[in-house]
Parts: sequence; structure tokens; C-alpha cells
Amino acid sequence: MTEAFDLLIRGGVCATPNGIAAADVGVKDGKITAVGALGTAKAAEFFEAKGLHVLPGVIDTQVHFREPGNEHKEDLESGSRAAVRGGVAAVFEMPNTAPPTTTRAAMDDKLARARNRMHCDYAFYVGATPANVGALAVLERMPGVCGVKAFLGSSTGTLLLDKEEDILSALKSSTRRMAVHSEDEARLRERKPLATKGDVRTHPVWRDAEAARASTERVLRLARQAGRRLHVLHVTTADELPLLAGARDLATVETTPQHLTLSAPECYERLGAYAQMNPPIREAHHREALWKAVHEGLIDVIGSDHAPHARAEKDKTYPDTPSGMPGVQTLVTILLDHVNAGRLTLERFVDLTSAGAARIFGIAGKGRIARGYDADFTIGDLKAKKKIEKSWIAAKCGWTPFDGMETTGWALATIIRGRIVMREGALASSGQGAPIRFVETLSSSSG
Repeated sequence: MTEAFDLLIRGGVCATPNGIAAADVGVKDGKITAVGALGTAKAAEFFEAKGLHVLPGVIDTQVHFREPGNEHKEDLESGSRAAVRGGVAAVFEMPNTAPPTTTRAAMDDKLARARNRMHCDYAFYVGATPANVGALAVLERMPGVCGVKAFLGSSTGTLLLDKEEDILSALKSSTRRMAVHSEDEARLRERKPLATKGDVRTHPVWRDAEAARASTERVLRLARQAGRRLHVLHVTTADELPLLAGARDLATVETTPQHLTLSAPECYERLGAYAQMNPPIREAHHREALWKAVHEGLIDVIGSDHAPHARAEKDKTYPDTPSGMPGVQTLVTILLDHVNAGRLTLERFVDLTSAGAARIFGIAGKGRIARGYDADFTIGDLKAKKKIEKSWIAAKCGWTPFDGMETTGWALATIIRGRIVMREGALASSGQGAPIRFVETLSSSSG
């Protein structure tokens, strides 16, 4: 009997746990139901993928969509539209909004805002503060929550957890893997005078490698004391990598496409404050150390740290300029360009952008092309070559640090739970995103 599918993706090169090879993929009721030679099967809809690569749906584990409070920079609709246009099927969104996402009411509000508006699947971080440590164990188990995020050094917004006793209390308060922005706040305050007015090249002088190294050393020590799993976000320095390599039993590691692609001082001389982010883009030897860590398997995931600001804000005089840049829409093409340049294998791309996130955060039913999993796909043309242009950017800020850069490898379609959401740059299905489910909180999820 010939099986009938809702969607049949035919003729593509498919990245499965069994390897990267030609295969068709059959989808029914939003799930993958068959992988193999299915060319004669019946289906309600076909996607002809000859000459294309069918990759697991990309998961961006760090985005700031600015809602509520700063919707002039971005909101959940526009940020998720940028995501799917770039080939991203799911995102983890950060809590440094206004008000910050630190209470049940704030989380309920954000989940309500996302419903019927976000185009990709989503999960939200709850922010840790000295005041809500006692509530974190309950908050982290809410449906649609990916975990706790702690800012150990001040960045955009008001969230900060910098005193050692407060960090330890937060680490002891709950059980899921906790994500941290790791910069030492005392050192940042001490070195603030080194941020020279009008000279953004001093950003990595002020927020130096030692601020990151010292913070990461401390939080790893405290995590070990608390017996808590840790995820260190946007690692930027060669100095932190040996510490993280020595803590693989409890710590996972993330970096960003920006830190693998740009370097100081060139990026600041070319882009000015549009290259400013926290932790900063650093000198080339740090970038090369990060690439070595990618090749050695020390980096677990790559997240974009999509953090847009309006041009009027970026055009102020440094250091009165905000840190952060858009990135969710360019994540896939920047990394596929590295694949084409030989700096990254396609297998490693898949691990860093989907399987790795599913593994370390315990995402239920996503992260691989395998029977029974959600039918999430990023379908790419690895040979397509074109320029990144700001006119393509869906983010409200309307700019990208990669404007004018020619890349090889582009997402042509984003498919989420069997629904084609983006095709050839255009939104094909809107507002159908749903909360991501996690193995550790399935009992508290609503199916």
C-alpha cells in the first residue's frame, strides 16, 4: 500500500543522523513519518528539493526581540519574521525587556503576545534577579520557558546578578541548565573610564578579555559548588576556553557568527558603533581561538545574539551608544558561507544550529531529521551566491553589520511542523508559531 503524506519533500540531499545523502522526507500531522526513497508516494503537497540541501530546522538559542517596552527597535512579530526569512525555525528569546521577564505575570504576558503573532516556534528565558531567586524553580518549569538567564555583567536593560552570594543562590535555586552573560561587573565599572568618548575602538579595551575570563572562572566555580548545569553565552575570548574545556561535565558553550566573522580593530573602523556589542568583537587571535574551539568540539551551539537598536541610537557618540546588532536573519547564510569556505563542515553546521541546542537544552521532538520528530526544515541552496543587503532585513532597525557582504549558501525555505512558512524570501504562512516543548517540563506543558 502506498503511504500518503501531507507534505513530501523530494529529491534533496538530506542531513539525517545516518549521514548526509540523497533522501525524500514524508510528513504527516506535522511530524516526520518517513525518510528514504519515497518518490512514488502520494501527498497533498510536494516540495521539489532537487539540487538543494534539506537540513534540520535551525534553532537560534539567543535573540532579543525587545517586546515589551522597546518595540521601536523590534517586536515579536518582526523579529520572528526576520528569523523565518533567514531560515530559522525556532528561537530562544531573552528576558531583558521593559519590564524584564522576571515574574509569572511577565512571562504570561510575553506568551500571550507571542500567540498568533510569532512566525517561528519560540521559548522564553526568565531573568534572574536577587529578588526573584526564590521563585525561579517554579518559573523555569512554566510551559514555553527555556530556562533561567543571568546577566553577571550589566548590558542592555536593567537585569544584573553580580554579587557572589546572589549568583550562588540563583544557581542553587533550581535545576534546569542556567544561561549566563559572563562579564565581571566590578571590573567593568573600574575600567569604564577607558571607554574613550568618540572612539568605539576602545570598547574591547573597556570590556576586556580579563572581564570575561574572571567572570567565567567564578561562575564555573560557583556552578560546581551548587551542582548546577551551566550554559555560557556568547563566549568571545581565547582566555575562557581552557576553563570551559575543564568543565565539560557541567558547562556548555555558545559563540556567535559575529565573533567568528568580524575582528577588531577593523570592524570598528569600518562600522563604528554598529559593530558594538557585549561582550565585544575582539582581536583576530580571539576569533581564531574560537574557530579552533569549534573544530575541537568545545563550542556546543551558535546563537545570533540578535539585539537590534535604531539607527538614531547607534549614531550617538560612543560610549552613549547601545550595544547590540541584528543577526537572526543572517545567521544561516553567514555560517553556510563559512561551510563553503572550508572553515566549517556541513555536519558541524547541523550540530551547532539544531542538534546541539536540542541536546543540551533537552528540546522535545526537534533538532534532527528522524521519524517521529517535528517536521522542521531549513532548506538551503549551498551554491547560491548573493549579497546581504539592508533592504532584505526584516528587523525594524533596517540595518545589518554584514550589509554588502557576498555570501555563498542561502536558505530558500523554512518549514515548521510540516507547514511551509517561508519560500524564496517571502512569508508563506504567518502567525503559526508555537511554544517549544522541553523534556524536563513535559508534565507542565499543554501537549
